[in-house]
Amino acid sequence: MDIKISETANLPSRFGDFKVQAFKEGEKEHLVIIKEPLGDIPNVRIHSECLTGDAIGSIKCDCREQLEGALEYIEKHGGLVIYLRQEGRNIGLFNKINAYALQDGGLDTVEANHRLGFRADERTYEAVDFILQHFGFKSIKLLTNNPTKLTGLKSVQIERRVSLVIKPNSKNSSYLKVKKDKMGHLL
Repeated sequence: MDIKISETANLPSRFGDFKVQAFKEGEKEHLVIIKEPLGDIPNVRIHSECLTGDAIGSIKCDCREQLEGALEYIEKHGGLVIYLRQEGRNIGLFNKINAYALQDGGLDTVEANHRLGFRADERTYEAVDFILQHFGFKSIKLLTNNPTKLTGLKSVQIERRVSLVIKPNSKNSSYLKVKKDKMGHLL
């Protein structure tokens, strides 16, 4: 795997003071947000990019709440947030907006992806394995509700899952139900 690694820099934020490092995989540039101490079995959150939720504050999904919850947890306990550039479960922003339009017409998130010719979730985790190997980790505690992440990593042992409990709102409750019922999320 041909991945370039940046220098490490300081990143003060409203969640705390972190270090950051970028990993460039082809055209995708992933970000690792680091809070020491990492420990022998660090806390790790794998977060896929969601421009509409993370940056704009959409309440159609739970992405921003998961990211912020993970940053707060990592600030308190140490670890990494691996921010993957896999927008819209890796279908890209253009297709994600088309999926949103289909959802506006009555399809759920899985049905919309299928209608566009995609699987429910197109994400892969090879870059995460590379990043975890770069840091020399053998075991991690994974902050996730997604069972695919529990089985998708090949380079480390997952010692424990830490759930991210997000309170549903009137705009995302059916989305969260689909994640649980159709995608097996541990909500």
